[in-house]
Amino acid sequence: MENPKKNVFSGIQPTGIPTLGNYLGAMRNWPLLQKEYHCIYSVVDLHSLTVRQEPAALRQQTFSLMALLLACGIDPEKSQLFIQSHVPAHAELAWLLNCYTQFGELSRMTQFKDKSAKHPDNINVGLFCYPTLMAADILLYQTDLVPVGADQKQHLELARDVAGRFNGLYGDVFRIPEPYIPQAGARVMSLQEPTKKMSKSDENPNAYILLLDDTDTILRKFKRAVTDSEAEVVCRAGKDGVNNLISIYSIVTGKTTAEIEREFAGKGYGDFKVAVGEAVAETLRPVRETYADLMKNKDHLLDVYIQGAEKARALAGRTYAKACKKLGLVPPTAR
Repeated sequence: MENPKKNVFSGIQPTGIPTLGNYLGAMRNWPLLQKEYHCIYSVVDLHSLTVRQEPAALRQQTFSLMALLLACGIDPEKSQLFIQSHVPAHAELAWLLNCYTQFGELSRMTQFKDKSAKHPDNINVGLFCYPTLMAADILLYQTDLVPVGADQKQHLELARDVAGRFNGLYGDVFRIPEPYIPQAGARVMSLQEPTKKMSKSDENPNAYILLLDDTDTILRKFKRAVTDSEAEVVCRAGKDGVNNLISIYSIVTGKTTAEIEREFAGKGYGDFKVAVGEAVAETLRPVRETYADLMKNKDHLLDVYIQGAEKARALAGRTYAKACKKLGLVPPTAR
């Protein structure tokens, strides 16, 4: 008898078009996980509400992100893909977990402190309790593995702690999730401030590449990328801008650093920047083209997220019902 596939959960907020950093660091790996794991992918729209959203824009961004995830290679026949708010058990389990999460644990969350500083006029309870909703997202699906970046490790640790606390009181209810660390992680830095991570919230649009940027835009941004005055394509300490471009070129072409250094020996940064831009544009071209086709077929997208939510509700409902029973809540179908 074959061992059942392990469950992997990952969520992404619909807060705009993802960047090249999001794609190389996480999204392009998600279709690969489908081969080995049972993958559950969610557009976590409830999380986005911790910051004020424009309703029409949020609806469009949610729809757009569903199409982008499919364009990146997620197969709804192999994985579950759904919108978080379509599965009520996420919010319902979050309340139960709030009652088993300590105030001090949430107050120590680094992301709460950072976002509070960025939005001092809207430090809301949702922002404070965000990690328990994330814990519910993960624990509902008896998740074995969670792909996490450095900024989410603290939240996963909280999910593990809360699950362990609940299990300690009521028995084996939740599976304790482990972090999934890709073998070759990709950390893409800003094209304008290469000591900072690439982010779509950067005030300078030349600092990031978006997945839907066209070829001309991508080339223009790479041509403006910050380098240094040495005009030597080598990877070494103190050459943050060049190191970042070498890393990006290496990831999208599969070439080693040594091969890249030999390829551009004696050439200036101009040639190198164009080569990186062209390689990135070609890597993203299939994603852009598939996305454009999908956005012309919204009935298909509708079918995907309706069917995805139905499957997710069935899985999540079992875990939620078990947690409610352990707590002594009367089931709605009691006779």
